[in-house]
Amino acid sequence: MPMNTPVADWQGRRVWIIGGSTGIGAALAQRLHAGGARLALSARGAEKLEAVAASCGDAIVLPLDVRDAGAVAAAAQRLVRDWRGIDLAVLNAGSYTPVRAWELDPDSARHMIDTNLIGVINGVAAVLPSMLARGQGAIAVVASVAGYHGLPNALVYGATKAALINFCETLHLDLAPRGIDVFLINPGFVETPLTAQNRFRMPALISADEAARHIADGFEAGRFEIHFPKRFTRWLKLLAMLPYGLSFRAIRRMTKS
Repeated sequence: MPMNTPVADWQGRRVWIIGGSTGIGAALAQRLHAGGARLALSARGAEKLEAVAASCGDAIVLPLDVRDAGAVAAAAQRLVRDWRGIDLAVLNAGSYTPVRAWELDPDSARHMIDTNLIGVINGVAAVLPSMLARGQGAIAVVASVAGYHGLPNALVYGATKAALINFCETLHLDLAPRGIDVFLINPGFVETPLTAQNRFRMPALISADEAARHIADGFEAGRFEIHFPKRFTRWLKLLAMLPYGLSFRAIRRMTKS
């Protein structure tokens, strides 16, 4: 049985996508708009948001920095006032810089932690009160398969995504009995401005449009964890179940690190 309420129809559904200016967020916005959803889009870059909004009909544009809890809360309050509720909040904003242990920089690490982890917490804290008051709503958090196991180049990024996985598991335990759905989205490698920084071959790389299709399918099926592409993510899940001696050996062999 599905762990969340399956989305049977996007028509008129009120969806706020934070991190909607590029990549997965922009592709998901266009897909849900095509299904009839009402959209609000947030990110730091107003110009890019406007461009995505132009392809999504009458999408509301709310530029903000997820690290600013006050700005996120104010945007949520505006949507609740104008829409009289938010049906789905997609928390997709993220930051990624490849980091090996000898390259660790506290300022860069703090930026990733504040964006990837604290930014999600700010988003959940902003939308949750109105959802609890209505006894319905859904929160979707974009984490990553990098949170399954330690991986080269993901020293800080992977740690933030592992924290998000744990956060969403606990969030679902707390909120499901109160009528609030929680979706955990764990993509593999997706063609986005963030992954364009990578200088290694990314296995099972997919487009942002394909990622958006997987996510929408997961919402419609009511899955708790939406992970893709499965030809890659299933191997990583198996790897995480192995004893460390075996998993470390396999990772070093696969990544040549």
